[in-house]
Amino acid sequence: MLSILRFLLNSTKGHRLAPWRSPYLLWRIETYCGVKMQNIGFLEFWGFLWRERVHLWRFLAWTREMEHYTRTAKPGRTEPV
Repeated sequence: MLSILRFLLNSTKGHRLAPWRSPYLLWRIETYCGVKMQNIGFLEFWGFLWRERVHLWRFLAWTREMEHYTRTAKPGRTEPV
């Protein structure tokens, strides 16, 4: 759960009370489904989150796994163990 909150805080920097205005999240939605950033408003943002909730949970689980993987790397090595 902590990794989810960390991702949300990082990705909504400057727009925490209105995440649908975050340029980073708008860009990610645009690259994921092709809807132009200028066309994404409040309803489109929350509709996207609801439709894609399973994939988003899977993505957040993957980011948690990758963070754990990088933190367990041994010092002095170029790639994680």
